[in-house]
Amino acid sequence: MEAGQHGLVKARATLEGALYGTALYRVSLRGKRPEALAFGPVDPWPGDAVRGAALLKDVYGFAGATVTANGSPPWRPDGVSRRWLEAMHGFQWLRDLQALNSVDARAHGRRLTIDWIERSGDWDKLTWRADVLGRRLVSWLSYSGLLLAEADRASAEVILGSLSEQARHLGRVVTGGPDGSPRITAIKGLIYAALCLPGDDARVTHGLRLLEPELERQILADGSHVARSPAVQLAVFCDLVELRALLAAARKPACETLRRAIDRMAPLLRFFRHGDGGLALFNGSNEQDPELIDRALALGEAVGKAPTSAPHGGFERLLAQRTLVIADVGAPTALSAAHAHGGTLSFEMSIDGQRMIVNCGAHSGGDDVWRDAMRATAAHSTAAFDDHNMLERLDDGSLGRGPKRVISKRLEDGGNIWVDATHDGYRDIFGMTHRRRLYLTADGDNLRGEEILSGGDRVARFTIRFHLHPDVKASLTADGAGALLQLANGEGWRMRTGGAALVIADSVYLGRAGEVSRTEQIVLSGQLKGGATTIKWALSKFPAKK
Repeated sequence: MEAGQHGLVKARATLEGALYGTALYRVSLRGKRPEALAFGPVDPWPGDAVRGAALLKDVYGFAGATVTANGSPPWRPDGVSRRWLEAMHGFQWLRDLQALNSVDARAHGRRLTIDWIERSGDWDKLTWRADVLGRRLVSWLSYSGLLLAEADRASAEVILGSLSEQARHLGRVVTGGPDGSPRITAIKGLIYAALCLPGDDARVTHGLRLLEPELERQILADGSHVARSPAVQLAVFCDLVELRALLAAARKPACETLRRAIDRMAPLLRFFRHGDGGLALFNGSNEQDPELIDRALALGEAVGKAPTSAPHGGFERLLAQRTLVIADVGAPTALSAAHAHGGTLSFEMSIDGQRMIVNCGAHSGGDDVWRDAMRATAAHSTAAFDDHNMLERLDDGSLGRGPKRVISKRLEDGGNIWVDATHDGYRDIFGMTHRRRLYLTADGDNLRGEEILSGGDRVARFTIRFHLHPDVKASLTADGAGALLQLANGEGWRMRTGGAALVIADSVYLGRAGEVSRTEQIVLSGQLKGGATTIKWALSKFPAKK
């Protein structure tokens, strides 16, 4: 974001606060209060009864942090992150209360909702932000049975009145919130409200008209979401299939652009899945729940297979027999800034359902130190110079220096696969480029790599990391020049290298949301020799222990 644009954003935020926070503006949101909903949607995603039981005990766990309340809902507790507040005020946790299917759970949901209206129902720049507001409206409408079926008349009137007021505000600010996937979430909320609140048919058409250009802009030609994040790919796909299902249930036609977006995104969602059914860990992603991904793909009714390449998103998928390699061969963009990690040319490798080489994942909580550490190049299975991050993040959240040009080529012959990719993310600091060549044999038993570090005359040390999944056990070979890797099923792999020193070091794995697991990494390091330095390595299968 340019300095002038950042200034405009700050000025707009100041003006919005001065307007939306006034009593006069709140009056402008009032109108005829609906007596009932015109349509009641059904949430297709299952809740978690364990989390629901915790909510009944006033234990609120979101975004890696848990808050225990004492009878009064913690709408703004001290010490929690922005993500925690977004989750709390987004009300998607209503599905967890619904999973309990009890009178107490429904009553608790109603009490929390009424309390929110009384204590947080006035405009706030975070909790009334377009995407948070859209998510809250979808949650309230999807669980209108929980909130309204057993409510007394006064409570029902308060909830319906608040729904109406929030929908009016969303209609005014729907495109004014954060860009990218949050805008799709906001538009989805607008369409939900238009379908479910009586007398809003024109707003359905308006919402679909807003949605079409966003899908054209955000869903790339190969089906990748512009954020370049498997987690965002899943989230947006879920939003779209949920929206299409809602339109079908309400007997409203879905726009062709929505159908095409779902059909294009599904193969890329499959592209990012490892054999265990979870997602690869690129650009802010965790593994996610395989059952949720299966359910989303089933609801999407899209049958396209995972492609071998995602040239617009910037990823390659190498599959030979049981072995899968997924590699990041793309550059970050302005629309991917919120999720971008410094992991260009990193890769992950799994055999059947067992992950072996991974990236470290993403921090789902609000700890800036952890979040920044997981974004760093050192948290990815790729190369770094003097442990500098290849991607700079500016104070306003935009991106500074980093990979601007990434070139990738792919070749297949007789089942053997080559990928040759280069990025210039270190050119500004060291004048260096990193070229990684991967070769996977047709039998899937050998992955060979070549790292070419070239250009510049500055003295620097290179470090090439291969982070291991926590289920993998590593040990040095007898001569100390290689490593032996044992998978959970006893299958063994050997790493050999030339041109670098090899050590096994500690690492961490945040692939499972909310968990930090200790693991190990193989580290290749050495001194740049000027001109070009080439490091070769190979991972090969050897007989499993009996």
